[in-house]
Amino acid sequence: MTMHFARSMSDEAFLDHVADRLAALPGVEAVTLGGSRAQGTHSADSDWDTAVYYRGPSFDPAALRAIGWEGEVSGIGEWGGGVFNGGAWLTVDGRRVDVHYRDLDVVEREVEEAEEGRFRWEPLMFHLAGIPSYLVVAELAVNQVLRGELPRPAYPEALRRTAPGIWLGRARMTLGYARDNNAPRAQHTEVAGALATAAMEGAHAVLAARGEWVTNEKRLLERAGLRGIDAILASLAAAGPVDRERLVRALDEAERLIVTGVTAGA
Repeated sequence: MTMHFARSMSDEAFLDHVADRLAALPGVEAVTLGGSRAQGTHSADSDWDTAVYYRGPSFDPAALRAIGWEGEVSGIGEWGGGVFNGGAWLTVDGRRVDVHYRDLDVVEREVEEAEEGRFRWEPLMFHLAGIPSYLVVAELAVNQVLRGELPRPAYPEALRRTAPGIWLGRARMTLGYARDNNAPRAQHTEVAGALATAAMEGAHAVLAARGEWVTNEKRLLERAGLRGIDAILASLAAAGPVDRERLVRALDEAERLIVTGVTAGA
């Protein structure tokens, strides 16, 4: 059920208000708008995804909490301590607002790493495949800067050479483990989970091969042309016994689909 709240400001005035308040926080050097709002694919009820880029210890989430907006404000590092190191889920003027913390020292280091073709994998809630550390570089490339100044990096050629193979390797290992360990036991749920995870890993490989930035998984399969994984999963739900052969066929079909997509994108 979608909740509707009274709003006193236009979208333009609202965004200015939020950007001004965030930019005034101690240590903040830039504020951005991301997600569907920045890309023009939003609906009227879409969240407002923002980020504060800060440098040094002067940024303190307590200052954000002190603004008095309704919601939850995490401490730095409470979202796992990686490149996604914290944020807030708020309601401002009847609108849902997410605020992500972005440490400029970390972001600048990841820009340098991406330019050398290097990245790390990190787990993140709500992301089946986890995230690459270059996701914060992708945000610089696609998000809208509201206050301050930030670089707008192109997709590094070195990253385009290295990332597809790394992601494809992860997808194949995910499927291979399920093929060797879950399929023989006719473990339908585990195989389904491996198919979904490998599809996302493969989609990262496809987009990296094309040199296209990824900032989340929401439309990742569509962008990568891997929505065909749905039919493979549906085949497991069809009538009939779920035996090893049927599960192995599904895993093999998924691997062929993913490899074809990566090869086409390269």
